[in-house]
Amino acid sequence: MKIKPLAGRILVKNDKAETKTASGLIIPEAAQEKTQTAVVKAVGPGTDENKITVKVGDHIMYDKYAGTKIKYNDSDDDYLILKMSDVIALITD
Repeated sequence: MKIKPLAGRILVKNDKAETKTASGLIIPEAAQEKTQTAVVKAVGPGTDENKITVKVGDHIMYDKYAGTKIKYNDSDDDYLILKMSDVIALITD
């Protein structure tokens, strides 16, 4: 199955939350602080009002309650379809 976002939307795969501290302590899932970061997997064509300003492979940060969760390619990974307006930052090295 392939997914091609429409209009001003993008498909992203959530980054995994850290499960260990630097000293090796395991953090239970309930206590993990989840920053909403993801990798862009596909982008729509954009519209005149909603230009697409990210590309496939970019790391982004997005609003906490944004997007629609989907299952993709029978994977256990979390994928979201986001509006471009829900992206709040581009993460660079």
